[in-house]
Amino acid sequence: MTRKIEVLPDQKALIARAKELILSQINAAIAQRGRFTIALSGGSTPKPLYEAIATQNLPWDKIHVFWGDERYVPPDHPDSNEGMARRAWLDRVDIPAANIHAVPTTEGDPAVSAAKHEQELQEFFHCQPGEFPALDVILLGMGDDAHTASLFPHTEALKVRDRLITVGNKDGNPRITFTYPFINAARCVIFVVAGANKKPALAQVFAPQADNFTYPSRLIQPQGELWWLLDAAAGDEIKL
Repeated sequence: MTRKIEVLPDQKALIARAKELILSQINAAIAQRGRFTIALSGGSTPKPLYEAIATQNLPWDKIHVFWGDERYVPPDHPDSNEGMARRAWLDRVDIPAANIHAVPTTEGDPAVSAAKHEQELQEFFHCQPGEFPALDVILLGMGDDAHTASLFPHTEALKVRDRLITVGNKDGNPRITFTYPFINAARCVIFVVAGANKKPALAQVFAPQADNFTYPSRLIQPQGELWWLLDAAAGDEIKL
């Protein structure tokens, strides 16, 4: 793993750098393997990033979109990560519907949905149970409690090491999430983090020693590249 930390002056520069990095990954993946796979994050920070990518002239038929986690709500719900990404990006470009691999959230049972999504991923990547395929890019945010995807501190999802997908829990509300070993199989993981409220968590995530189950973003140690893109409000105290 190669970890790179960049502190950008403001959120506009943060988004511009993230877009530049993702576009370079798209070009490299398509040149090398003929397609590009990306898992998106939710929250407010990446929305302008998705809007910026939507303006690009890209080979959309070669791009496949997944989600690192999803709230257990229908796609048209205001809290849906899929819904946000569709409005900001996917509905604005000519991407084939079959290339959008949304998380199922209408089964009524999160465990059933998680198993269904895992099977879909195994079929897409042609991998066996217990194998972890490598997405080209997994885009992550981080909460002020150091959670990422729906891997929250001291929750059962952090203990799952033998599956791609599991059920996360946020204050009693179920979510569907990538497991951390699946995230760590990625060719490139990009954290995009903004805001002064993230400083205490970042200090622990980058500390030489701290508890991984208290600060789950510490568990993200991918086999490929690891990028931390921070705005100055979040990262101005980080020693680069």
